[in-house]
Amino acid sequence: MQPSTTAIGAHAEVLAAQLLRREGLDILERNFRCKAGELDIVAADGDTLVFVEVRSRSDADHGHAGDTIGYAKRRQVARVAAYYLALRVPPYSQCRFDVIAITGGCVEHLRDAWRP
Repeated sequence: MQPSTTAIGAHAEVLAAQLLRREGLDILERNFRCKAGELDIVAADGDTLVFVEVRSRSDADHGHAGDTIGYAKRRQVARVAAYYLALRVPPYSQCRFDVIAITGGCVEHLRDAWRP
């Protein structure tokens, strides 16, 4: 029996959090949910607040996992990030949007993947 997409997504987020920690980022929150949507991971990289979208694909037959983040998804993540900033009022001077793309067994961190 194949794992559910929920289980696959949860495993991808564990891998992403491990990679971010190895790179020196502090994980502040995982799966922040609000009426506007969800943030997979919120992390701190020095004085920068990082909103991380995690994407995974079992293989590259249909493209790279990072290519699955289109305009609408970027806009939604930015909207949820704005809600997060208003709600939490975190003490960071900057923020950025990163992607952890897992394609097959390859885990890749795409820093500053887009700007709203």
